[in-house]
Amino acid sequence: MAKLLIVDDEMGIRELLSEILRDEGHDIQLAENAAAARAARNAERPDMVLLDIWMPDTDGITLLKEWSANGQLNMPVVMMSGHGTIDTAVEATRIGAIDYLEKPIALQKLLASVKRGLQRPVASGAPAPLTLAAFTRSAPLRELKRRIEQIADSSRVLLLRVGGGSLAELVARSLQAGGAPWLDLTAVNVPLDINQLQASQGGLLYVAELARLSRAQQKNLAFALERLDRYDLRLVVATERSHDALLSEGWDEAVLDRLFEISLAPPAMSDIRDDLPELAAQVLLHLVEANDVPLRRFSTAALNHLRTHNWTGGYGELRAAVRSLALATLEEEIGLPEVRRLLAPNPDAAASAIPLDQPLREAREAFERMYFEHHLRLESGNMTRLAEKTGLERTHLYRKLKQLGLQAGRRHEEN
Repeated sequence: MAKLLIVDDEMGIRELLSEILRDEGHDIQLAENAAAARAARNAERPDMVLLDIWMPDTDGITLLKEWSANGQLNMPVVMMSGHGTIDTAVEATRIGAIDYLEKPIALQKLLASVKRGLQRPVASGAPAPLTLAAFTRSAPLRELKRRIEQIADSSRVLLLRVGGGSLAELVARSLQAGGAPWLDLTAVNVPLDINQLQASQGGLLYVAELARLSRAQQKNLAFALERLDRYDLRLVVATERSHDALLSEGWDEAVLDRLFEISLAPPAMSDIRDDLPELAAQVLLHLVEANDVPLRRFSTAALNHLRTHNWTGGYGELRAAVRSLALATLEEEIGLPEVRRLLAPNPDAAASAIPLDQPLREAREAFERMYFEHHLRLESGNMTRLAEKTGLERTHLYRKLKQLGLQAGRRHEEN
């Protein structure tokens, strides 16, 4: 017995189809609009969906795109419409629908379509990476998607001007063609060669932060930059730094000029705070569909708390937090207490570790050591960024670290 989800805003059609298919021995779930369809899809995980195109809240084509974008189109979907066109049918098939039924639906066509759908092999493998296309209800993210697609029509290179709370990886994934290779240049520590570019042909090259590239990795970037057209590659790089700041750190001026030709400042996590519950929920759904975590869902209170958190680590920090919560929570629902424990395990722990019954000078030195250890970790030992973060001149900074017995990090500044 298969579990079928029927989505249609007309009660008469829902009841008719459900009666027919129940008589065939199927377990039937009903949804009157896209919102109910999303909830039923997530809760019931049906074996097949019959989806109406024209609905009052979100049309069926948009919902189909949403499921495809967030990795949830792993069940057969048959589209239904009384006002469809050939173009609509073609678009639905291109997105991933297996069939298209015109209303009024003939009994034999209905049964044949359901039979074909249920006989199809179950989709296997990991779903495609999450992209901006999954967030159809967020106006800022829909606008961001349109902007990057418009830029991509004219340029293979996009530089993202980011700060704390960056969405850079989500943006880059949205420009990656379905199934195309993805190469993170920050993970390549050997000289890049033609063979690697050939293996990545048609794909996307990504750099999360230009300032973190070593001299050798900068040469790899320059090597790839000159060969984007030949291997049909796109390049997305992100940075908090200006052209002149990178130039002062020894970057090749011609490479920087090329990278900074076209840039975009996407919204940060703090700019889309009202959309963070949807972002977190979609990340969780994607992890569940990939069988990376058990079936879990967030409570409303948990989602609201995620919205208030300061996600300085950006999209990557949110994704890691969602995955951790899903793996560690024992119940199906991830509640507010679990989220609070993960995001703020003990905010006073570090401060309380400093004894307050000692002279001021010693207490101040203990705090300074804790302060610089924290920022050394955050900046991965990069002294230029540490100097900017702490507001100290570099010579003074080195002297202060030596005084505190801390090792200055230099590995990101080597030639």
